[in-house]
Amino acid sequence: MKLISADRVLAGPAGRCLEDGAVLVEGARIAAVGTREQLRHREHTRHEHWSGATLLPGLINAHVHLVFDDTAPDPAALVERVRTTSDERLHEQAAGRALRALRSGTTTLRDCGDRDGITARLRDEIRTGATTGPRLITTGPPLTVPDGHCWFLGGSAGTDEELRERVRRNAELGVDMIKVMASGGQITPGSPPSWQSQFDRDRLRLVVAEAERHGLPVAAHAHGTTAIRDAVAAGVRTVEHCSWTTGPGEVHRDAATAAEMAARGVHACAASSRNWRRIIDSLPPEVAEQVYGRLPWLAERGVGLITGTDAGLPASPFDDLAGALQLYVHLGFAADRVVEMATTTSAAALGLGEVTGRLAPGLDADLLVVDGDPRTGLAALGAVRAVFARGAAVG
Repeated sequence: MKLISADRVLAGPAGRCLEDGAVLVEGARIAAVGTREQLRHREHTRHEHWSGATLLPGLINAHVHLVFDDTAPDPAALVERVRTTSDERLHEQAAGRALRALRSGTTTLRDCGDRDGITARLRDEIRTGATTGPRLITTGPPLTVPDGHCWFLGGSAGTDEELRERVRRNAELGVDMIKVMASGGQITPGSPPSWQSQFDRDRLRLVVAEAERHGLPVAAHAHGTTAIRDAVAAGVRTVEHCSWTTGPGEVHRDAATAAEMAARGVHACAASSRNWRRIIDSLPPEVAEQVYGRLPWLAERGVGLITGTDAGLPASPFDDLAGALQLYVHLGFAADRVVEMATTTSAAALGLGEVTGRLAPGLDADLLVVDGDPRTGLAALGAVRAVFARGAAVG
């Protein structure tokens, strides 16, 4: 066993802090949580103390694309790289990106769209210890209309039977969740615009029903207000982006749908990268409020928010979730609440609440040690001193 202690331990959820705290780790799991004084006399225990530091659960990035190259200069180049790179090379690149995320303190990733089930294969290699990486939740190729948003990932379906077949095929790949492109997007040349629905409510219900047959929840990419409304009515678990757009520069937030999301426990993932400050500075104030004000608006209505960055898009790296999270403080969220979103809340929304996201006996020992106190400045989350994934120190 080993004892890992720090000046403070944020066990989660927000408000739970142990001064001079410690976590006792046995194998891959947490055996006990308490003060250093309470736990340091355990027999056969190695002790690591991190002075001036905070120990907290590993972070969760609930929206990434490991087959996307975040160094691509523009979306067209990104699409071309995904289309022309071999499966083996994409797998190798995905593993490297996942490791970058882990080393930065993100111990769980949800991959929201790959090609050919590459991340499911990587997930299994990480589980067996053949590859070092974070815990992966995978969706496989996202379902989209022919020539629709992200068609190049291989999930196009034009009929009801093709949709069922796509869900079945992803289930056979071993995915953890189904992803459906309920609306258009921004990176695929020639696809419907982001505010336009790609599937109507009946088609989305078909996807959810088929996914349920395989024991899989559904995540819906939905920018448009109509797409959000239809996806929530269809029974999806999470709404990605949740932008409430109705046309170019037009936003209509639907309070009734937000209330339904809160009542059903449907979470929203903004999928906003560390570039938020540059984007806000480039927009007129009233437009910036429309774009980013949806997040406090959703929270005020009881909708759970989970943290994701769309990592893999140009200039959206895999190793700076900390930079992206500072958006929420800018919007008025308390820093300890943001830490809770990036750990406890996101874990529960992904069905991992009894696995990770908190520091408690029996949960996996996914631990992050950072300089300073993130409750007084989220920049501390980027000052990583140590990462442990399922009890193993990450080099």
